[in-house]
Amino acid sequence: MKLFEPGKIGRLTIKNRIVMAPMGMGPITDWCDSFSQRLIDHYVAPAKGGTGLIITGLNWVSRELETKIVHRAPRINDEVQVERLNELANAVHDYGARIAVQLTAGMGRVIPEQYLVGDKPIAPSALPYFWDPSIMTRELTTAEIERLVKDFEYASGLVSRAEIDAVELHAHEGYLWDQFQTALWNKRTDKYGGSLENRLRFSVEVIEAIKKGAGADFPIIYRYGLKHYLPGGREMEEGLEIARRIEAAGVDALEIDAGCYETWYWAHPTTYQPSGLMVDMAEATKKVVKIPVIAIGKLGYPDLAEKVLQEGKADFICLGRALFADPEWPSKVKEGRLEDIRPCIGDNDGCVGRLFDAKYTSCTVNPTNGMERELALKPAEKKKSVLVVGGGPGGMEAARVAALRGHKVTLWEKSDTLGGNLIPASVPDFKKDYRDFIKYLITQLRKLGVKVELRKEATAESVEKLKPEVVFVATGATPIIPEIPGVAGEKLVSAADALLGKKEVKESVVVMGGGLIGCETALYLAQKGKELTIVEILGDVARDAFKANREYLLEMLESAGIKILTGTRVVEITNEGVIVAGKDGRRAPVKADADTVVYALGLQPCKGLAEALKDKVPEVYAIGDCVEPRKVLNAVWEGYRVARLI
Repeated sequence: MKLFEPGKIGRLTIKNRIVMAPMGMGPITDWCDSFSQRLIDHYVAPAKGGTGLIITGLNWVSRELETKIVHRAPRINDEVQVERLNELANAVHDYGARIAVQLTAGMGRVIPEQYLVGDKPIAPSALPYFWDPSIMTRELTTAEIERLVKDFEYASGLVSRAEIDAVELHAHEGYLWDQFQTALWNKRTDKYGGSLENRLRFSVEVIEAIKKGAGADFPIIYRYGLKHYLPGGREMEEGLEIARRIEAAGVDALEIDAGCYETWYWAHPTTYQPSGLMVDMAEATKKVVKIPVIAIGKLGYPDLAEKVLQEGKADFICLGRALFADPEWPSKVKEGRLEDIRPCIGDNDGCVGRLFDAKYTSCTVNPTNGMERELALKPAEKKKSVLVVGGGPGGMEAARVAALRGHKVTLWEKSDTLGGNLIPASVPDFKKDYRDFIKYLITQLRKLGVKVELRKEATAESVEKLKPEVVFVATGATPIIPEIPGVAGEKLVSAADALLGKKEVKESVVVMGGGLIGCETALYLAQKGKELTIVEILGDVARDAFKANREYLLEMLESAGIKILTGTRVVEITNEGVIVAGKDGRRAPVKADADTVVYALGLQPCKGLAEALKDKVPEVYAIGDCVEPRKVLNAVWEGYRVARLI
């Protein structure tokens, strides 16, 4: 496979074509804002798993301009950080991998509000602040810019001394660096603004500074978005011209991305977007430069990754969240164990979603990400008989982990298949990654010898009769059925039944409930040619989705022609249609010809078994939606974290 052929970036030889994308890890630095042991462990995991080149998340080179944020992110501006950087380099090198440190100029106009320190956010020009447009940014002085360039020189010297293999420059996503090179955000009239040459002056000067600080042949990777997908932002033609000029300035490789904070779903692709969504941009870039091009964007599908390389559309494949989900992705691909790859599901809840909640970055389907040492599995000191009741994601994960640790595990599922509420959720084509996750879990249970009994409904009596030492209750949750006056029973269909095709959904449909389930169900039905209206009692829809996912989902709903009514509730279903009322209580027909009403009003937990088993089994643990209906992350994490301790 071409994936496993050696490649070169400048003087650097890399054992294969697999690169770990740079991703922020949140507040897990040590006392000097450098790489803690936890952070080193995080980067060692994909190195051990076979990745050729690891690129770290952002490292600030200065604490003078954005003083508060560097207290939760690594920085490289002091000799004291060389020791930790060298530990990182040695640890990664032990597995034959290479390591690049990503350097940033800062966030500028997009810095989160909680990291402002009594002053305005900075930017190349006076601009509306992203999070609050009523605030204008402070324009950096020429002297401040020149000082920042010198900071890159010093930081790169420290990186080189630490035996790190390369640096990557973060000129992407609408951060401060990208603001310099983009006319939409750079309104300067001095040498750093105006023409493209001037807007790239900061980049060229930093590249020169790194060559001075780290050595003329020290490898430099430049990461930027070829397109912003934003009116007034960068378009393809200028993006390709930047590639030409940055190559001429002396970088050794280009990592081609897309998007910015206004179009976050490009920079952080969602489950709804197609695989390989930015390969065309990497291919276009390869046609105008001679240096290696690194492709990124939902490439964690082995056949696709190999095809991109075979067709010459890129020189390296960059994987981000795919390596969060499974740091052994490269080894498993090389060994042909594709069924053992734990897939990324693209919900963004466990990774960037946690980061924006001021938590360490992890992964919905891999709780050990970011806690590799602390949450590592150990063989059970005493092997126990374990019963898992419920075959949803939480139950299957608990069974998987318990079996891995050596326990004798039986799983009971009352339906005829495993997957729980993920089964209807994964029906739409845009949720294929969820189907892959169900398949992964089922495969692991089979390989681990878990005894799975389908169509087996548990009662307190049947559990007691089995006499397990440990019981995981993962009985999930069921849809809340609305009580609507009129002929509701003849027209009402649950979202799950609509997705699974268990009940007929006619041509004119009203969806009650604009949460994630309601919106995804509506989109699926619209793609089947139905006419859709979503009725939501709150002020907006898809509030339970992460920012990037929500924004892309809303665009899809709009493109599908779905009508959305907020601040509205269904009050009656008649033979003629659906009657709704707004906040003022005034009633009105929303859809006179509605012949199907799909309800997606939330879930209620199935708590009965857990309560019935109290004091009847030595150890009983309730996990997942039967505790409280939440997200996939909660079910998987509870299954993993509890099962690792029994």
